[in-house]
Amino acid sequence: MVGTPMVGVVAVGAVTVDAPAVDAPAVDAPAVDAPAVDAPAVDAPAVDTATVGTDTVGTATIDAPAIDASAVGVVTLKVVIADDEDLIRAGLRVIIDAEPGLSVVGEAGDGAAVVPVVRRERPDVVLMDVRMPAVDGIQATRRLVAMDEAPKVLVVTTFENDDYVYEALRAGASGFLLKRTRPDELVHAIKLVAAGESLLFPAAIRTLAGRRSTDARPASVPGIGRLTGREGDVLRLMTKGLSNGEIAAELVVSQETVKTHVGNVLTKLGARDRTQAVIAAYESGFVCPR
Repeated sequence: MVGTPMVGVVAVGAVTVDAPAVDAPAVDAPAVDAPAVDAPAVDAPAVDTATVGTDTVGTATIDAPAIDASAVGVVTLKVVIADDEDLIRAGLRVIIDAEPGLSVVGEAGDGAAVVPVVRRERPDVVLMDVRMPAVDGIQATRRLVAMDEAPKVLVVTTFENDDYVYEALRAGASGFLLKRTRPDELVHAIKLVAAGESLLFPAAIRTLAGRRSTDARPASVPGIGRLTGREGDVLRLMTKGLSNGEIAAELVVSQETVKTHVGNVLTKLGARDRTQAVIAAYESGFVCPR
C-alpha cells in the first residue's frame, strides 16, 4: 500500500477500501470580458384570422383559420329533379347528392311545378321526366329555356326511341338519359351537359333524327347557308359527338380556334347549345342522319 493522504472511504459490502487522494494543481484562468451585444428588436406583424374552431392538444390551444371554399375553386353544380314518381326522385337524389361537386337543390312532381322551383333555386341542370301529367316535359322545357339565365335541361325517359324525347330536344333540352342508366353515367351526363363542350349520346340523337327525316322534307334553317367552310367542318364533327379538344386535333388547330368556330355556328343557327345545332344540321339536310 502506498502512503497517501485520505480523501474518502468507499464501502463495498463489509470491506473498507482506502482510495488514494489525487492533488490536482490549481490553474488560474484569466478572466475574459465578452463585449455586450445589443440585438435589434423584431416586431412580428399581427395576423388576423377568423376562428372556426379550437383544437386542444394537452394544455395548448390552437385556433384554425377559416377557409373560404370559393377561394380554392370548389364549384358545386346545382340540380333540380322534375318527375311525377316519388321513388324516381328519391333515387336520383341519393345518387346525385353522393357525388362531390353535385347537389340537389329542389324537386318538382309536375312540369307546372318545376318553373317556380327553377326561378327560386337557379340550378345549373334540370333533370326532366318527359312524360308527366298536367304539363309534360316538352312544354316545361320550352318554358325553362325561355327564361333569363336558363338552366340546361337533361331529359329522363324510359324508352330510347321515344318521339317525346326528340320533341324535347327540339324544344331546347341539351340531352337525354334512360331511367335504367347506371349511376356513374348519370353523374357523367350531368357534368357533360353543364359544361356544354360535347354532345351527349350522339348516335342516339342521330337515330332519332333519322327516323324523323324519313317522314319529313328537309327544313329551312336560317343561317346554314351563312356558315363558312371551316364552320361547316366543325358542325359535321359536332354531330359525331366530338369535344372541342377532339375537333382541334382533327382539324389541327387550337382549342381556342375551335371555341370561336363553335360560337359562330351557334350564333348563325340561332342555337342555344350544341344539341340544337346538331338537330338543325340534321333537319336541314346539311348532315344526313342515316
